[in-house]
Parts: sequence; C-alpha cells; structure tokens
Amino acid sequence: MPQSTTEAMPNAQAFTEAERLAVYRAIHERRDMRHFCGGHVAPEVLLRLLQAAHHAPSVGFMQPWRFIRITQAALRQPLHDLVEQERILTAQALGQRQEEFMRLKVQGILDAAELLVVALADGREQHVFGRRTMPQMDLASASCAIQNLWLAARAEGLGMGWVSIFDPAALGQLLGLPLGAEVIALLCLGPVQEFYHEPMLQRERWAQRAPLASLVFDDQWNTPSALFSNGLKDADA
Repeated sequence: MPQSTTEAMPNAQAFTEAERLAVYRAIHERRDMRHFCGGHVAPEVLLRLLQAAHHAPSVGFMQPWRFIRITQAALRQPLHDLVEQERILTAQALGQRQEEFMRLKVQGILDAAELLVVALADGREQHVFGRRTMPQMDLASASCAIQNLWLAARAEGLGMGWVSIFDPAALGQLLGLPLGAEVIALLCLGPVQEFYHEPMLQRERWAQRAPLASLVFDDQWNTPSALFSNGLKDADA
C-alpha cells in the first residue's frame, strides 16, 4: 500500500526532533510544586517567563491576564494567612478526608523566591468576541497564560505552584483590585531541590491520573475512540 501524502512528505513547519522532545519534556515533567528552597529568580529570567505568559492565546485577543508581583516581604504573611484560613474551611468541607487533606502541603508562599498574583482584568464585559455564549473564556485564556509560564519555568529549571485556596474577594481587597477585577491564582515560583517524579497528589495517593482512553471519545459522548484500538498506547498507561 503506498504511503499517504502526509507520511511521504516531511512537514516543513515541524521543529527539529531535539526541539520537539524538549517541548514534550517540559509538558511531561511540569509539576505543581509546593516545596521551594528560597534563592532568587534573576530579573531577566522572570521577564522571559512573563513574556511567555503574555504570548498565550486569548479569545478575541482580549488578553485578560494581569500579573501582580509581590515584592514586599510584609505582604506575604497576610497572603499566607488567607490561604491557611481557606485550607481549614476546605478541610472541614471534605468530611472523611479532612485529616488526610490537612497533612498535605498546599502552598509555598513563604518559601518561594517569587510570588505572583494573577487576576482577570476589570472591564471584561466589553469583550464580546468569542464570549457572547461562553463568558468564561476569559478564565480559559488566563489559564493558557499560566500554563505558558509554567512550562517556561520548567525549561528554566524553576518550580512553580498554582495556589487557588483563598477567598478571592478578600485577596482582591488586600491588593487593591478595582471593581470587576478578579484574582484567580497565587503563583509560587523559584528554585527547588528537585522536581517531584510524579504529581504530588498522585504520590500522596490523593488521586490518580485517569487513563487517556477513558477521556477521548469519537463523535458521541462516551463512544470509545478508535485511536486506542489501532495499536496506539497511552504514554501514561
């Protein structure tokens, strides 16, 4: 059987093999880090990471992300306290898993070299393109920016952790956010002793990564994809 055109002709737009492997390595070795070892992040490196974040896709090119770099040490403690308050409330809401949750380390606010707050900008209601029926696409766009920063940080050998356990209104008031702006993340960033060999919550047996085949369908909901019946395997299986 002759090869298909796509198989016979090289893709002139593809990266080199080494470049492709580097991209996939950053994706697969990225970890939501909670353990940091102080140190610092050079300004030029931090700027590269923020540039990577700013080059994320956004619906309607709205660029809803705003980054607040916490430079005052005195601000870290109240931010840490807000997370601790919500950590206790979250534990209480978990019922039988309360004690198990309280043993988990959920943030590195006091230990990380850099602390970034990510917020959605005010005035987002004016951006209708791509959001008329799906207004949550502002959050999806900002999440893409965070993922870009995360992968770039891994490539730079820096750990990053996304903390979302806090009261957004209280945190926004602490940092002087205008009406309509909304905090979505506290990002702990900096050097780490080592990266987790697997996701921390998987290592702690809190949850396991689902098999990819259980999440990919063909044409209709819950119709298993033929991808996994043609000899292709889930790399995580």
